[in-house]
Amino acid sequence: MGAARLWHPSSSLRIRQLAAATALFMLLQSAAARSAIAVEVLQSVSALPPHLAGLFSEPAGFHQLATGAYLVFDRRGHTVYGIDAAMTAATKIVEVGQESGHIIQPVAFAVSSDDRFVVADAPFGRERVQRFGSAGTRLGGFVIPGRVEVRVQYGGIVLNGVASIAYDDESILVNQPERGGLVTEYSLEGWPNRNIGLLRATGHEDDPELHRALNTGIPLVNPLGGYYFVFQTGEPRFRKYDARGTLLFERTIQGIELDAWIAAQPTAWPARRARELPIVPPIVRTAAVDRAGNLWIAFTLPFTYVYDPDGEKQRVVQFRGAGILAPASLSFTRDGSVLVTPGCYAFDPRPAQR
Repeated sequence: MGAARLWHPSSSLRIRQLAAATALFMLLQSAAARSAIAVEVLQSVSALPPHLAGLFSEPAGFHQLATGAYLVFDRRGHTVYGIDAAMTAATKIVEVGQESGHIIQPVAFAVSSDDRFVVADAPFGRERVQRFGSAGTRLGGFVIPGRVEVRVQYGGIVLNGVASIAYDDESILVNQPERGGLVTEYSLEGWPNRNIGLLRATGHEDDPELHRALNTGIPLVNPLGGYYFVFQTGEPRFRKYDARGTLLFERTIQGIELDAWIAAQPTAWPARRARELPIVPPIVRTAAVDRAGNLWIAFTLPFTYVYDPDGEKQRVVQFRGAGILAPASLSFTRDGSVLVTPGCYAFDPRPAQR
């Protein structure tokens, strides 16, 4: 007879533990599968006609006014255009130039809820913010102290100086990490009122330029009150603040569409010579908040994540015009459409009916 196999209580225990671990693994896999969000492809419903869209060298802003007319910010063309509601004609309402009322080397553009707009540019090596009425009439402006270093751009995104701006009717919000906060709120006359948001820890605090580069991002006005800030570089995150500038929450941006791209991001940078700036590739290209307070974050990859007002990811979207787009700008019309550049397309953002 063969040797008898002795039974031991630990054998049964190990079997039960293995079975429990297997069941837990399958449960987690199932939960992960359920939590994955299917990509929605939104097809454009309209666009500027080719004879108008062809006028722009680099459309980096596309907004509809209350009148139904449109504004287009042509960054490379140093121009802001007005487009009639029927999309039949374009007029230069702010033109290239260093003098007041004109723009030169513009980098940032934002429109307020009452259809005024601001442009940040750099005449004579100084950073300037100018305010305009919807027809292009200059309303005021100011120069930000200090001189502009050589501008660093990566994939159409400016990585130093005033690279992003928001217009909150009676104040102007600028991402200026060199001032010690994520956002500096200026009065319309150019007085810094306050900083909103502490800089995040980066592990590179001993390298001030790199630390600031990893705190580059987009300030946004929430139509429901308060603000969002979306980090463009480093680990993708966003923060939500109330109107007093108090942090409500911070969320890490994650998704299978981004995993490989994020894993490939550098974590160390070579030594630099004096006056050289670190190149930190942006992950986020642009962002906007719709009228319901949902945050739309578009990446350098052609995907856009949509987060509800509680910071929970609800949708993964791609925009299709002539092809799949990586948006350079997003804005929302009063009827809920989303306007996207490049291409100056309009999309119905509502989920498709199943």
